[in-house]
Amino acid sequence: MKKHLLIIISVVALVLSACQSQPIRVACVGDSITFGHGIKDREHDAYPGLLSAKLGDKYDVRNFGVSGSTTMMGTDMPYMNEQAYKDALAFNPQIVTIKLGTNDSKPYNWKESDHFKQDLKTLIESFRALPSKPRIWLCLPVPAYGHAWSINDSVIFNGVIPFIKEVAQEENLPLVDLNTPMQGKRQYFPDTIHPNEEGQQIIADILFENVFKR
Repeated sequence: MKKHLLIIISVVALVLSACQSQPIRVACVGDSITFGHGIKDREHDAYPGLLSAKLGDKYDVRNFGVSGSTTMMGTDMPYMNEQAYKDALAFNPQIVTIKLGTNDSKPYNWKESDHFKQDLKTLIESFRALPSKPRIWLCLPVPAYGHAWSINDSVIFNGVIPFIKEVAQEENLPLVDLNTPMQGKRQYFPDTIHPNEEGQQIIADILFENVFKR
């Protein structure tokens, strides 16, 4: 009997040790800025890759960004219709950062804005329902310094950001402000929309400080 008990204790200890050694899964959900549009080595130099380097082996950080994707359904490219969204759910992350809203500002997308909040809540709930019960951070989108791809900074600042703040409050979720620190930093946006490697580093540093050092 004593021998059997020792075997059981040993097996439990091995299982617990294996669980503890598994890296924490981090899903970076977003659009082309998350994806790393314009970044030569986006795997390493878009902010998910930079975060991975900062966090080390204890974290498994994955990039689930999709260029052109939107928060809202009924738009030209809803994130929740993309394979990356399904892949992010299948990853069963323990931490999720959501950085969407830039492409929602396009005039032909923003006409659907009456359901922006509800669609963002649907996205949030789909991650909350996962077995991993992840911690979720909502990110305020960076500024747009031009109207490339029909993106509208006024809509981002006066429409998208207030909606995200309201959802964060209603859903009791933490916010990461990526907009304010990027104001007045046009030099990091070569095409006026997408941050370069230096801009991506700033985003990674902000997320590191707000999500992983609390």
